[in-house]
Amino acid sequence: MAYTINKTDGTVVTTITDGTVDNTTSLQLFGKSYSGFGEGLNENLVKLLENSASTSAPTSPLLGELWFDTSANTIKVYDGSSFKPTGGARSQSTEPSSWKIETVTASTVSKVIASMFVGNTRVAVLSKEAFTPDSGSPSSTPLAANGFATVASGLTLNSTLGASFSGNSAQASAVDVSGTTNTSATVIAGGNFLRADAADTTTGALTIDADAGLLVGDEQELTITASSGDITIAQTRQDKDLSFTINDGGVTKPPLTFAGSTGNITLTGNTTITGNLSITGEFENTSSGIITVDDAFVKVNTGNSEVDAGLIVETSDTDDARIFYDVSENYWAAGENQSYSQVVRVADLTDDGDANKGTKGLTTDSSTGDLKVTSLTLGAVGSNIATSDTSNAKAPSIGQVAESIKRWGGSFISDDSSNSVAGNRYVETSSPTSGQGSDGDLWFVREA
Repeated sequence: MAYTINKTDGTVVTTITDGTVDNTTSLQLFGKSYSGFGEGLNENLVKLLENSASTSAPTSPLLGELWFDTSANTIKVYDGSSFKPTGGARSQSTEPSSWKIETVTASTVSKVIASMFVGNTRVAVLSKEAFTPDSGSPSSTPLAANGFATVASGLTLNSTLGASFSGNSAQASAVDVSGTTNTSATVIAGGNFLRADAADTTTGALTIDADAGLLVGDEQELTITASSGDITIAQTRQDKDLSFTINDGGVTKPPLTFAGSTGNITLTGNTTITGNLSITGEFENTSSGIITVDDAFVKVNTGNSEVDAGLIVETSDTDDARIFYDVSENYWAAGENQSYSQVVRVADLTDDGDANKGTKGLTTDSSTGDLKVTSLTLGAVGSNIATSDTSNAKAPSIGQVAESIKRWGGSFISDDSSNSVAGNRYVETSSPTSGQGSDGDLWFVREA
């Protein structure tokens, strides 16, 4: 009858036919009535005693099977895929070549460390505390003179080898930002590094040592770049504005805005300019009010060819009221609705109206007060001049002259309507005829 061989967990290892031997495992398994089972059984017992001691691992091992690796002098266990060291300390006749327990001094105080040696060179020191070793400790290979001027708490690498840890670890692949206390000037806590994935703050100056400068925005709309020492602040998004804002009493105001769609600049609020203001385009005030200029002169037309220039006041007429300098006439002119005339100065006037008929305005002579005209027509006759009035400076009318002649001599002579006036003074509307008057008489013909 065949044997069915089971493992501890009940799974079947193999079935052995009567009179045969099975080599499914690293041990020989015997069927019923196998004739040579005694030798094989004893060999199995020896293998178990020595844990299959050999330089080669057992064939067909089972999970949990032990094997003593004679090349490494180490007991190993099969984990289902390969034989792995079981761990634990092991003794040997010579000192290990990798780790060595040493006692060193720091300010004459003993410190116990574990030193890692590779090829008789100490590459690392493991210590539970930080210290500065004495210069001659240990006496065989002093730490301070051989790459360990200081020893940190934990693992310290030999500084003369330029040694570093290579590979990844759970902690080394990320920076611990939970703390901000630095252990030294060169060992910086993770919390003191600026974050790239979140808003952050720095208490130190931020330097960008590259002409490419600073890029801001999800589309890098704002750039601050340098070229040959020149700085450019740019809004790179098409037709979008660049604004500078301030907080005025809790209200956000944009005193300066650059319009991306037009290229125009908008200044909001009072503006103080120290130095000259040069405008190559036109000046336009879009709000009502008074423009105050503190300079002694306002200069217009600078840079243009010689053309008329002046001041325009907007009115409801076709053309606004203007005062301007007429360059073709070389004088100031004023008016409105396309009707302009010369603005007369004192220097443009004359006291000789006879010699400057229709060309100049009149003024009296600066020294005598006289005025010369060809004729002077008064709009009204005027009132009589009293006999006793010797200081009236008004120009007499024709009627006043006639009245004065009537009063000539001290007595009033009235018109008798017969072309004769007693007392040899004649004031008539017609000329005298033959036979009228006597020698020495005065005849005055006046207008009707």
